[in-house]
Amino acid sequence: MKVLVAIDGSKYSQAAVQRVIEQVRRDGTEVRVLHIVEPVRAYFSAAMIPHFVPHVAAIEEDRKKEAHELVQRAASVFRDAGFQAESLVEEGDAKTRIIDHAAEWNADLIVIGSYGLTGLNRFLMGSVSDTVVRHAGCSVEVVRIPVESEPSGEAKS
Repeated sequence: MKVLVAIDGSKYSQAAVQRVIEQVRRDGTEVRVLHIVEPVRAYFSAAMIPHFVPHVAAIEEDRKKEAHELVQRAASVFRDAGFQAESLVEEGDAKTRIIDHAAEWNADLIVIGSYGLTGLNRFLMGSVSDTVVRHAGCSVEVVRIPVESEPSGEAKS
């Protein structure tokens, strides 16, 4: 079985890693930990923040370095748990690259954390996990973190 675990360093990604460790058989399972670095320049133009532009390349290099460290740590956690695991960092649009990489690698399962975005944020930004669920050619598990419920009768502040 090939399991693609797409992570971003959030607590949701940590929960996705733990879910795979808890629920997937180790024998014959290959785990690939993937992080997508979305280019900073895709969000800003020179006209928006001219003093920022000269620093974009250095910022993107720092982000790539952090991404490599992130996926290597996660792959190490999988190896320590008895899985065959490797790490990979790619650049581009996270939604597209996760789906494409899963297809190229012939993944059997994609495991991804959920940000739980709601309302206008979800409408405007879209959700990586929603897009992956809708368009992936294999099974997808979206790992959520349970919200602690308030005791009855108490209002949320």
